[in-house]
Amino acid sequence: MARNEDRDVPAAPVGPPGDLQSFAVALRRTQGEINRLVHGFAQAQGLHPTDVQALAVVLDSPEPLTPGRLREHLGLTSGAVTACLDRLEKAGHIRRTRESADRRVVHVRYEDGARAAARRYFLPLAEAAERAREQFDPAELSAALRFLNALNDELGALRVPRR
Repeated sequence: MARNEDRDVPAAPVGPPGDLQSFAVALRRTQGEINRLVHGFAQAQGLHPTDVQALAVVLDSPEPLTPGRLREHLGLTSGAVTACLDRLEKAGHIRRTRESADRRVVHVRYEDGARAAARRYFLPLAEAAERAREQFDPAELSAALRFLNALNDELGALRVPRR
């Protein structure tokens, strides 16, 4: 993975501690770098970037995920989620299962082989994150994690439900 000094990436402005503009610029840069990796994985796998977002939701879900919950999380129509899941299933990334007593309930599962392929592809991201983490002490990491979790909670509250 190329480092910033190997690419034409502008340095984030350094403002006063807690400066909203500095946070916004840094978060956009992080999002841009992650999007670049996601698009590369999508292209390598013959998927859409939205498909990779769906895979991340399936991977991160603490409980079995239904297509409806995936739709809510991604903010897509039910038809778009069905098309996404069809592509992911055809490419061997997920499988749909019926595990509950109510056979109408479908759960989406990440296929183990596809999960291993994704881990291999995103290993440089994990290694970069670990190198960055090593630059901070546990108290700083705890504060950073609290900030990210609080920001995610605030952003989640901004979601507009689909009709």
